[in-house]
Amino acid sequence: MTRQTRLRMTGTAALVVAATLLSPAQQPSSAQQQNSPQQQAGDAAKPETRMTEAQAKALFASVDTIMQFASDDSKLAIKSRVKRRLTSRDAVEKYLIDKMKDDKDAKRLERSEIVLKKFGLLDQDFHLQPFLVSLLKEQIAGYYDSKTKTVNLLDWIEPDTQKPVLAHELTHALQDQRVNLEKWEDDSDEDLSHNVTEDNQHISTDEQDTAREAVLEGQAMAVLVDYSLKPVGQNILSNPEMVKNRADEQEADSDSPVLERAPLLLQEALLFPYREGLKFEVDLLQDKGAAGAFGGVLDRPPATSFEIMNPRAYETRVRVPLLKMPDVHPLLDADYAPYDIGVMGQLDVRILSELFGGPEKAATFTKAWNGGIYYAVQKKSAPDKNSTASISLLYLSQWKSPEVAAAFAKMYVDELGKQFSGVKREADAESDASEQVYKTNEGPVLITTTGNTVFVSESFDLNLARKLEFLMLGAQQSAVQGQSIASVRTGNALTGSMVNFFAGCGLMRAAIPAHLY
Repeated sequence: MTRQTRLRMTGTAALVVAATLLSPAQQPSSAQQQNSPQQQAGDAAKPETRMTEAQAKALFASVDTIMQFASDDSKLAIKSRVKRRLTSRDAVEKYLIDKMKDDKDAKRLERSEIVLKKFGLLDQDFHLQPFLVSLLKEQIAGYYDSKTKTVNLLDWIEPDTQKPVLAHELTHALQDQRVNLEKWEDDSDEDLSHNVTEDNQHISTDEQDTAREAVLEGQAMAVLVDYSLKPVGQNILSNPEMVKNRADEQEADSDSPVLERAPLLLQEALLFPYREGLKFEVDLLQDKGAAGAFGGVLDRPPATSFEIMNPRAYETRVRVPLLKMPDVHPLLDADYAPYDIGVMGQLDVRILSELFGGPEKAATFTKAWNGGIYYAVQKKSAPDKNSTASISLLYLSQWKSPEVAAAFAKMYVDELGKQFSGVKREADAESDASEQVYKTNEGPVLITTTGNTVFVSESFDLNLARKLEFLMLGAQQSAVQGQSIASVRTGNALTGSMVNFFAGCGLMRAAIPAHLY
């Protein structure tokens, strides 16, 4: 799916958000509550019904009322009436599947897939694209199309069920009227970098799209929560910590069997914009009020996952750790073609360390992250360009202490057996105590810990790997941390393309915590 044609879907799970945000005494009566996800799952086994003409008319009429609520709640002005359309399940599914077949998007997903497998974030035998099609078909329920400026209503879902969903989608319409989402999220310049200047332009803007997705979805989630709490006279600021705690409890559940069996990477990528975006928005609402939390953030959006995950750092304009890429092209360009480059951001580290070491290690390494970049190239002579064996990879990470750096290196080493076969340490090849060298089926792996940095080289000849390490460590000595964001908008962080893809498709039903209804 190209980002120029952007869909925002939302699922039938976005129902009675108020219920467990409140104490039992505060909860609305059963007459005020809508169907639970469990009830919906049971209903799914029944023959599907279509909305009547009278129901459709009433739902169409509610759009303006709900949009006015969203405008009042967010302080985003209504500048024009939003078009509305009733659509069928078959039409929506066909539209999305056709978009999945878009050549440009398919290429981007394919490129992301092979690097993610090289890092060990996806299994070697996992087939990403068909899985995504199945996931979208499971989750799809409605969307706002920023290209046609139309909110699409679904003819197979009860009107009352769609109203909280509309609060979310119409917030996107208001955002669109404020900043023009087609331009705000335009990433048409996706060319690979071919020199050191372009490499560092990629790095300096790498997480921008991911951060902006979290802003858009976090704001829409905030309005949905407030809309659902309105009948009982509450809103997010009535109990902000509870809202954030509930957001932290989001996870795949049995009502979403495809998502439930998805790799951790896909689950986290799907949930990040909604979970972390909502928490970001809650903090901004407390500190800046609605005008600052909505319009203010759209006017000065964060540019990294670090700022989303640390809202007060965004507010106080704390400099984000940014590593520098040296000029490796003279060493590599004869035998390798540039394949991918980007930031290993705080979100990427959280996902990688949770997969490798579990939630406790993920919490430790996420807090201690202090910058990271990766660079992937493809062997020109590789017989199979779709294999991870064709990719060679560099990863430099920076931590807040040498102890954490050493712990991260150990965790990474412990997982080599899941990334490669035939893993064997070759101590005789190590030049000093800082190095660890391993033989694998895809070539040497060199892991070096120097102070608070960890350097990883995968599938490069050892002599070349050491030269690349020297360049990358040396570049950080002269790098200016927190350099200003370049004007070129390109690339994605390691997991960014996955996050952006899901958010660009829309709000999946599993993105809203079951505890909230």
